[in-house]
Amino acid sequence: MKIEIEKKDLMSLIGKTQNIVEKRNTMPVLVNILLEANEDQLKVFATDLEVSLTDSAPIKNLQPGKVAVSAKNLFEIIKELSDGPIQLIKKENNWLEIKQGKYQSKIVGISAEEYPIFPTYSGQGFIKIQADVLKDMIDKTIYSVSNDETRYHLNGVYFEQKDDQGYIMVATDGHRLSLISRKIPSSKAITKQGVIIPRKGLFEIKKLLEVLGGEFDLAIDGSQLIVRHGSTTLMVRLIEGKYPNYSQFIPQKLNQKIIINKEAFLTSLKRVSLLANHKSKAVTLSLTNGKMEIASNNPELGDAKEEIEVGYTGKDMKIGFNAKYIQDILGAISADEVDFEINDQLSPGLVRPHNDSTYTCVVMPMRI
Repeated sequence: MKIEIEKKDLMSLIGKTQNIVEKRNTMPVLVNILLEANEDQLKVFATDLEVSLTDSAPIKNLQPGKVAVSAKNLFEIIKELSDGPIQLIKKENNWLEIKQGKYQSKIVGISAEEYPIFPTYSGQGFIKIQADVLKDMIDKTIYSVSNDETRYHLNGVYFEQKDDQGYIMVATDGHRLSLISRKIPSSKAITKQGVIIPRKGLFEIKKLLEVLGGEFDLAIDGSQLIVRHGSTTLMVRLIEGKYPNYSQFIPQKLNQKIIINKEAFLTSLKRVSLLANHKSKAVTLSLTNGKMEIASNNPELGDAKEEIEVGYTGKDMKIGFNAKYIQDILGAISADEVDFEINDQLSPGLVRPHNDSTYTCVVMPMRI
């Protein structure tokens, strides 16, 4: 392999692979990316066996070929080179020579045959989706994904097509739940049943959406979710398992409704929770007519409280929550006001943007 490629094109290619390659060395081969030169383009492949990315860029091809090299080492070298063309030359024993002007280096590579077999897909069943719509759905659910690896079916976001609601995404860790529904114009369904998209795959999809923007192709092909934009294709292996019936966790009849200014609620929570227990992040919300007092108490640190005005006319009530959980919800809401619905101090609370039922968040209370 002997090629010439512009630095900006090469940086774009290998930059996208940096978070995908395996860093834990469970399989040493996965710290590498595969470079394959043919005709007039260089293709790059990166995988950790869960998330896989392929992309290509134009080159001046002097000799086709392929080699696998460390993604990090190649990226660090190319980053420091000047703008303009760079030569990549495969040498004996799969070393890769990098040349630009008077600069020359060689890095150790491995044979392309040692690289894992890359996943393929049929190319059928794609729908079009706007990047900002999909990114918004991810942002509004990913923070509720469980970190408990023994409950692997909760280590991702559930994605389902509902005829009346369009597409929904749901995430829960048992303490909180986030559900977003969005209408995505399409004449066909991409899935007959819901699928679970792992957290790492969602983070990589989100990064791609932020960098490329515009309109994407989306498909579910067997056990994979495929996201495609131009020459870039990201494949995410779906989590196998049955997702719990999330609808049973959403309380239906809540008799106390509070309307709160989102920014006032969020900033007050941040201030007061600084003195909450670092592990539980517990705060107490005390409601009286037109007012809410937010308080924290930690014998080792001290205590704090702040009162904010709210739209509330029910009975006096006191209820405890994890402040971090509510902050995550408020951070994902763009509306100026939120509706906070509760029953009593033992029942879950429900938070939504004011008068908007397309985004629903449930948070379990804490004993106070």
